[in-house]
Amino acid sequence: MAAKSKARTVIVRMISTAKTGFFYTTERLRVGPKLAAVKYDPRVKSRVLFVESKKGAK
Repeated sequence: MAAKSKARTVIVRMISTAKTGFFYTTERLRVGPKLAAVKYDPRVKSRVLFVESKKGAK
């Protein structure tokens, strides 16, 4: 029996660098670079940098 192929995309968690614990979840290509984006963090009421971590990691 053939091995199961991996999905083309992976779900990642974008965690706020303001250390508020706020996060977004998003999807990216498995072979693509790590994500980093400036998004709104409602806990500090401003735009901050969000960086990628695995969805299962805290």
